[in-house]
Amino acid sequence: MSKVLLVTGAAGFIGANFVLYWMEKYPEDKVIALDALTYAGNRANLAAVEDNTNFTFAHVNILDEPVIEALLKDHNVDTIVHFAAESHVDRSITEPDAFLETNIIGTHSLLKAARQVWIEKGLHPSDHRFHHVSTDEVYGTLSPTDPAFSETTPYAPNSPYAASKAASDHLVRSYHHTYGLQVSTSNCSNNYGPYHFPEKLIPLVITNILFNKALPIYGDGQQIRDWLYVEDHARGIDLVLEKGVVGETYNIGGINEWANIDIVKLICKLVDEYFANETELVQRFAKATAAIAGQSESLITYVKDRPGHDRRYAIDPTKANDILGYQPQESFETGIRKTIAWYLNNEQWWQAVMDGSYQDWVSKQYGQS
Repeated sequence: MSKVLLVTGAAGFIGANFVLYWMEKYPEDKVIALDALTYAGNRANLAAVEDNTNFTFAHVNILDEPVIEALLKDHNVDTIVHFAAESHVDRSITEPDAFLETNIIGTHSLLKAARQVWIEKGLHPSDHRFHHVSTDEVYGTLSPTDPAFSETTPYAPNSPYAASKAASDHLVRSYHHTYGLQVSTSNCSNNYGPYHFPEKLIPLVITNILFNKALPIYGDGQQIRDWLYVEDHARGIDLVLEKGVVGETYNIGGINEWANIDIVKLICKLVDEYFANETELVQRFAKATAAIAGQSESLITYVKDRPGHDRRYAIDPTKANDILGYQPQESFETGIRKTIAWYLNNEQWWQAVMDGSYQDWVSKQYGQS
């Protein structure tokens, strides 16, 4: 039976990859892609599906509850997949208000609209789902010897971003237990892959190498993160929607822990290899003099650590593996090579994002910004 999905944050990194994955795998389903198109939302990410008759784009902020409610009714939506969030930790330290507004109030706005349409007015069959996409950062930090985060790990958020996501997780849970909304939640490890916003670690390192800019490393660079290829995350959410138990939380991870400094050095090594083996890159990226010389690591620069920087995140995906049959399809070696190749082959995309001109592209294509 086909579904009608409302995907929030659909023009962002993970949301867009999910939409592309879903529409390829389930061509009979309808997808309403909702995004406020703030700095991290880029409609160009969805260009591959814009002409699909089962795709609808809605330039809407999740805080606009009446519009959300109308979309649910008008499109007969039975599934919400909620990605929309402010997610950059550094920004949350300097601008925490926006994180509370979007991640907490915005999530509550969606929950209220879903409750109104699906439960109070009973406009849809009871077989609905509100899936909430969260993060491993709600669990706090781990020592080098601590076991990985499981679904029973107590919440201990250490940044305004993590605290706002923790609050939204609790709101979603409460709407299930109080009002009977059919919800599920997934907490994932760090994602990487195509369309990743260039201020994040992996795309920042790749693009800075291409401009011969410094590669900033916080503190000693020994902060450890668990990395997951973005399409494997989409695959995990798919399994939660198909096989997950309503009201439950599932951790989706890659069992792939890397210290920040090691991942930066790996990217340097692989980019140097690309430049050594593909001579056309030397012409295309003439500014990348360190990479051309096979010395990208020389760009590494250590900077003052950020406040409250969590030392280690790691996800234990045993529950998702055992109950959902979840397994990542990409190893880190295959995933990171695909990611670097994508950035080398999609310079127009990330250049437009970095200078803001993608908004001009959107205006020309769709008459809006």
